[in-house]
Amino acid sequence: MKPQFVEVVNPYDLKPIGQVSCVDWPIINDYLDQAYSLFRNRSSWLPTFQRIDILSRLQSLMKSRENELAFQIANEGGKPLIDARVEVTRAIDGVGLCIKELSHLTGQQIPMDLTQAGSGRIAFTQREPIGVVVAVSAFNHPLNLIVHQVAPAVAVGCPVLVKPATSTPLSAKTFVDLLYEAGLPKAWCQLAVCRGADAEKMVTDPRVGFFSFIGSSKVGWMLKSKLAPGTRAALEHGGVAPVIVDDSANFDAMIPLLTKGAFYHSGQVCVSVQKIFALKSNAEQVAQALAKQAKQLVVGNAIEETTQCGPLIMPNEVDRVEQWVLEAQQAGAQIVCGGQRLGKTTYAPTVILNPPDSVKVSTAEIFGPVVCVYETSNIEESIQKANSLDVAFQASVFTQNLSIAMHCVQQIDATAVMVNDHTAFRVDWMPFAGRRHSGYGVGGIGYTMHDMTCDKMAVIKL
Repeated sequence: MKPQFVEVVNPYDLKPIGQVSCVDWPIINDYLDQAYSLFRNRSSWLPTFQRIDILSRLQSLMKSRENELAFQIANEGGKPLIDARVEVTRAIDGVGLCIKELSHLTGQQIPMDLTQAGSGRIAFTQREPIGVVVAVSAFNHPLNLIVHQVAPAVAVGCPVLVKPATSTPLSAKTFVDLLYEAGLPKAWCQLAVCRGADAEKMVTDPRVGFFSFIGSSKVGWMLKSKLAPGTRAALEHGGVAPVIVDDSANFDAMIPLLTKGAFYHSGQVCVSVQKIFALKSNAEQVAQALAKQAKQLVVGNAIEETTQCGPLIMPNEVDRVEQWVLEAQQAGAQIVCGGQRLGKTTYAPTVILNPPDSVKVSTAEIFGPVVCVYETSNIEESIQKANSLDVAFQASVFTQNLSIAMHCVQQIDATAVMVNDHTAFRVDWMPFAGRRHSGYGVGGIGYTMHDMTCDKMAVIKL
């Protein structure tokens, strides 16, 4: 018999903190029926002004519960409170951004008399909701990711089913409950906490118009390959976030940024700084400076105010990180700091110098509190190594030389290159996307709203 509830634990001490109902296929099938019926019955669509009112009330409700939402993020996801509060602020602003973007979600006039065949006609387009949205989310930003996937669907008028990570469903449940409290009829947004085969069956159902996925590339590409004909998709996976350091970089400004980018949420971020390529003249200096700051970071329970690095989401993730670092060390890498587990659920912030190109910390996304520094002979070698893997997401370069900055922007294979900032920088209205194995489609609230709608054209013969 399938479990009726998902038990949620604090990932630091593994103590239970709540539970969420788990649904199986008959219930999911009913959710899909309701959602699809809403979409097919155009007279039931919520007018834009009503959706704006709902989102406005939702934003006010979230503001009134900021502290509760931040504590919940820290308690279930292990993100330190100081960062959880930032996530809540972003989530609240994200709902407001959905409202603003509605005014930009417009069609256009299409010129018809460019040839004689089209003369005597007027044509224009408008945007319509694409259909039922199924959103499958990750654990590392348990509120803000849900906002990015669900709020745009509500804003543009798509019924949505949301499946959060089973390790962090509480924030998603709270968000959906707040949507109901704000006035959204339940059939327009259903929480579908489910497992395995039921989740795959939901995603690949022909009633689904749009599939939004945030998580591992292995799962994302597999699910996309099984989508029903006509279902569109957006996939957000991870990368290794390469950083290139030029000799002219401002070290005093750079090291705190790299420390934050590498160890924010203990490295469990899809654009977390993982690989730093520095010239031989300064690579060891970069590693030692990073290690000095990493040693000062407070590791502990995310719900404690003093914690700067929380636990990894599950103990087996600590096991994996430990194995990867040990592999690099045995292959000849220098462990500058860290390199050890601190407990069943925590791993020390770690800086590694010159791991071989063949070991896992060099070839795959570690998703843990580990950053690697590599010596290179010149900027061209740094760029070549930064582009050497099958993932491509955000990257950065630190330099005071404009020519080098622009050369790196042009030559690095990435969807965004930060200059003198860490790779994890993001605001929620900018395009956010991975190339190649790192993803499919473009995130960012306005871009997601556009993807969740489609053009309809009217051609009027005069």
